[in-house]
Amino acid sequence: MNLSLPVLCLSEKIRAQEGDFPIPIVSATPGSAIPWNESVKILCWGTPESYLYQLEIWGNSTFEVVEKQLGFQKEAEFLIEHMNPNTAGRYQCRYRKRDRWSECSKALELVVTGFYSKPSLSADQSVEVLRGETVSLQCTSAHVPFDRFSLTKEGGATVSQSQSGGHQGSFVLGPVNQSFSGNYRCYGWYRGSPYVWSAPSDALGLVVTGRCTPAQPCSNADRCPGQPCSSLVPTLSSPSAS
Repeated sequence: MNLSLPVLCLSEKIRAQEGDFPIPIVSATPGSAIPWNESVKILCWGTPESYLYQLEIWGNSTFEVVEKQLGFQKEAEFLIEHMNPNTAGRYQCRYRKRDRWSECSKALELVVTGFYSKPSLSADQSVEVLRGETVSLQCTSAHVPFDRFSLTKEGGATVSQSQSGGHQGSFVLGPVNQSFSGNYRCYGWYRGSPYVWSAPSDALGLVVTGRCTPAQPCSNADRCPGQPCSSLVPTLSSPSAS
């Protein structure tokens, strides 16, 4: 079943605004980057009055229905048992209540990893960095020339992308605070197949050190007056990102 997604979702959005139809929320467990042939669970949150949930995968302005679930429930669980290039892509869900469909959820992008050999991740300086400095990371593929690289942080989503000239992509992080501390990995992929990634690089551990000072005070989010600085949301940049 193929339909024009933008027109369909706009129509449902207008209709949903006429009643109590909150936008559904879609998420994936254990995450959005799934190793080849492993499983992923997709959850769609709606309302307790919803009697039908629908999961869709889409691209190029068309979508296909993956699965439907009947039954009055506030959430529906969909299982993809074997992740591969055919099941990777952009997913949305929606629910039906009374005689209407809800608006489409925001897109959930699932990628399959392990299709190509892993790149390596390194830093242009020590992996112990002072608070307020910037650090450059390089993702290098010795054998396979990619045109895109992605950087991820353990426990979080993709944090940056880099356009590549072939065998290397660069990422600039900072100015850093202690929320940048953690393990990073990178992947290589191709613009024409954005949901099929290489195996992950080995983890690179980054440690941010330094204390709050009058010259370099912590913000309220740091919560560290007189102590080593802590959590802030990372601000990341990548040269020539597209």
